[in-house]
Amino acid sequence: MNFTRTLLASALVALLAACSNGAQDSAQDAQKSAAEAQSAADSAQQTADQSQSPAADQAASQANDAASQASNAADAAGAAAAASAPKSASSAADKASDAADKASDAADKAKDAANGG
Repeated sequence: MNFTRTLLASALVALLAACSNGAQDSAQDAQKSAAEAQSAADSAQQTADQSQSPAADQAASQANDAASQASNAADAAGAAAAASAPKSASSAADKASDAADKASDAADKAKDAANGG
């Protein structure tokens, strides 16, 4: 249950980052969300490794890829905020939110596959 809460919290943080008025705040929130998505993907990978299930391994790999995309989008949001480009930062934060959502979905699939669901 904690695992799912962490994933939902990271997606919520990314969504709030996209809606935030401050470009710098959006970028920081997106970076935090990306870090949480990576942590969730790492947890999914550990669960998949323990289950020794090919489906869980594949889903965990997808979660890791999505978390990496969230991190890249968060980095872009940070660069846009540093360049004082609020629209670019907001767009990058949106992309980070989407990537964090994908990481969350993939991590959930990995956990389900690892648990035989």
